[in-house]
Amino acid sequence: MLDGVVVRRAPVAPARVELGEVTSATIEAAQRRIAPYVRSTPIVRSETLSRRLGTNVYAKLEVFQKTGAFKVRGAFNRLLALTPAEREQGVVAVSQGNHAQAVAYAARELGIRALIVMPETAPRNYAEATRGYGAEVVFTPTMHEAFARAERLAGKGLVSIHPFDDPDVISGQGTIGLEILDELPCVTDVVVSVGGGGLAGGVGVAVKSRRPDVRVWGVETEGTSSMARALEAGHVVTLAKVSSVASTLGAPAVTERTLGLATANLEGVTVVTDEEALVAQRDILERLKILTEPAASVTLAAAERLRHRFSPDSHVVLVLCGGNAALDDCWNPG
Repeated sequence: MLDGVVVRRAPVAPARVELGEVTSATIEAAQRRIAPYVRSTPIVRSETLSRRLGTNVYAKLEVFQKTGAFKVRGAFNRLLALTPAEREQGVVAVSQGNHAQAVAYAARELGIRALIVMPETAPRNYAEATRGYGAEVVFTPTMHEAFARAERLAGKGLVSIHPFDDPDVISGQGTIGLEILDELPCVTDVVVSVGGGGLAGGVGVAVKSRRPDVRVWGVETEGTSSMARALEAGHVVTLAKVSSVASTLGAPAVTERTLGLATANLEGVTVVTDEEALVAQRDILERLKILTEPAASVTLAAAERLRHRFSPDSHVVLVLCGGNAALDDCWNPG
C-alpha cells in the first residue's frame, strides 16, 4: 500500500525491456543533435532551501527552456531523426501539456506539419500555446480516447511522437543529466519528476552511466502514481483514474521500457500529496522567485520527505522541469 514514502524497486525481467535502446551513447548523440535548438539551462544553489534541508540544494532551471519546459529536448531529438518522407507526412502527438507545446514548436522550427490530440481537461493555457506554435489541435473527452485517436491518425500516415515511450525522446530528455554532471561535478543526488517515466529514465541513464555513485530519486503525486504502483507490483499498472494538480504528470500508465529504466536507475519513487506540491510551489516562488508547475515543485516536496537520506555534505539537485503554470490554477486549485 502506498503511504507516501519511497517505494522500493521491484524486479523486472530483463528480457521484457530493451534497455540498450537508451544508452549514454544515444544521449550524448542527442546532446550534439539538439544543441542548436535548445538551451543549456542553469543550475542555481538556494541558500534558504539548503538551510531548511540541512544540506546543499540546487535547482536545475528547465523553466527557462524554450517553450518553458524540458520536453523540447526529446521532441527535437525525435523530429530530427525523421526521414525526409516522414517529415513530408507530418506528425501527431498526444498531450495535455508540455509535450504538445514541444512538438508544435519543434515542428514549426523544422517545417513539419503537427497535429496534437488533447483531452478536453487540458489546461487552457497549454491548448492556446500549442495553437500559437502553429499546430492543429483536436480534443477528445479523455486521455485514453486521445491515444486511440492518435493511433488512428498514425494509421493514416502521420508519424506518432510518443510523449515518453520512445528511445529518441527519452535520450533527448536525458541530456539534462549530462548538463547536471558537467555543471555540478560534486552532485550526489538528483530528484526528478515522473510522469510516464521518460524524463526520469533518460536522466537516470545519463547520470548512472557516468557516475554510478549518484542517486536518482523519482517523485509522483498520489493521483498520478503509475510508476510507484508499477514498481511496487513489479509490472505495468494502469490507473483507473488520474487526478492531481500536477496534471502534466498524468500518464495513466508507464510502459515496459520506462519501468525497466526506472528499475535499473532510480533509488525509488516518492509519492507526495497535492497539498505538498502546492506548498512547495509557493515556497519556490517566494524563495527562488520562480513560478513552477506543480509537476516541478513536487521535487522539493519529495526532498523534504527524503531529507534524512542526505548529509550536510550532500549536493542535491531538484530538476524544476517546467514553468507553464496558469496563475488561476495556482491560486484556485481544483
